[in-house]
Amino acid sequence: MSDGGGPADGDGSSDGDWRDRGRDVLERLVDASAIERMLISLAALVASLIVGAVIVLAAGLLEECERGFVVGGDVISIPFTGMGVQLPAFEAAVPGVANACYSPMDVYYQLFVAPFTSSFDLALTLKETTLLLFTGLSVAVAFRAGLFNIGTQGQLVLGGLGTALAVLWVAPLVPGGLVGTLILVPLGLLVGAVVGGLYGAVPGALKAYADANEVITTIMLNFVATGVAFYLVSAYVQDPGSQSTETESLPGYAQLSPEVEAFSGTDFSVVALLLGAVLVGAVYYLLWHTAFGYELRTSGLQPAAAAYSGVDSERMIVTSMFLSGALGGVGGAIYVMMVLGRWRAGVPPLGFDGITVSILAGNNPLGVALASGLFGTLKSGSLSIEFALGVPSQLVEVLRGLVILFVAMPEFFRMLGIRYDVGGSGGDPVETPETESDPADGAVETDGGVDGAVETDGGVDRSVETDGGVDGAVETAGGPGPDGDAGGEADE
Repeated sequence: MSDGGGPADGDGSSDGDWRDRGRDVLERLVDASAIERMLISLAALVASLIVGAVIVLAAGLLEECERGFVVGGDVISIPFTGMGVQLPAFEAAVPGVANACYSPMDVYYQLFVAPFTSSFDLALTLKETTLLLFTGLSVAVAFRAGLFNIGTQGQLVLGGLGTALAVLWVAPLVPGGLVGTLILVPLGLLVGAVVGGLYGAVPGALKAYADANEVITTIMLNFVATGVAFYLVSAYVQDPGSQSTETESLPGYAQLSPEVEAFSGTDFSVVALLLGAVLVGAVYYLLWHTAFGYELRTSGLQPAAAAYSGVDSERMIVTSMFLSGALGGVGGAIYVMMVLGRWRAGVPPLGFDGITVSILAGNNPLGVALASGLFGTLKSGSLSIEFALGVPSQLVEVLRGLVILFVAMPEFFRMLGIRYDVGGSGGDPVETPETESDPADGAVETDGGVDGAVETDGGVDRSVETDGGVDGAVETAGGPGPDGDAGGEADE
């Protein structure tokens, strides 16, 4: 006689199997090597391109146009040479596809290749890459400390405003030209870092001393930063000759202008990109080769172990958020001095893009450089698609979102697995900074003789020397022997 529990048990077993399979996949992601993670990302990128091509074709079939696309026939430009190669053209062979208005090949060419085919497009790509370097690093540092800093946008906004106000205030006091540049540009960067860092330390202190959730506080502080900045500019430092909510323009010698002739007329600065590259290396060194970085990463991976080893968790939370906010503030300073030459309301969501950049990079500063380059290419390529092909901006955003989603999701789930201690390795090992080992601690030497003699020099009190003699005599040096002799000799 059935008790009616059979189907329920079967469903429970099935649910358990799915949970086990999911955990197995998560464990494999957590324990994956660097090469395996790169291969997973490449496979995810290819999958996103395939899905995106299907969506482009479907959207093209629904659109009305005089003639469907022709596969090939495009001229592939060779960057900075003025030359190009024309591909052979032929009609789409798949039934019905020739009636589609959008060509996936054309779309992907504009998305991934066009951003590098002219100096103007390359400058646009590098500008976006430079800005995302700072916001990506900002989020990555907080993530490494076990904190979710969604407030990078607010820190960027106030850091940029602080930079603009400081430069405008000091500019009349310093000479122009190169001397003014050497004074005002570092000053703007420093003020941006300090303002952003202090604003980032606010949710850090709330987290450390009031146990306030940093996700909620940083989200709300984004709105506070935007509102305060808008009010201060509109009420006190508004440019009287402008209808927009913006400050007066910074002096030309206080702006980061294009230093390369090929980029003249653009809003990209090689100096800003080099500064971002230096910060990438500096943050990587700080996290993996200093005692502070070791404590920060340990606090993020194993807070209990960090506290047991003597790390001041409250201080570490506030310091980590200050550092994260400072990097966001530098991003705001770069945005003001390189892109606009002033502070203006309506700052683009660079801080939120930095979250995706950091996740895609696995919160690794070196990975942030690569992820920022990908995002910069996608942003620049999106504009090329709209202007060159007339593809709706909504479809372009879908393609960008697919690439980001497919590539970032494996790393996102790997981060979840590390956070909840799934897998054997537990993610990146927490290594102590390189220190010189003391040979006196527990050192053991063997002379390789047939008698198996062991000699230890581990300190005066623990030194034991065996000569491996026939009678098995044992000599102990550095303390009273078993028989109380000062020489410490005992014959067995």
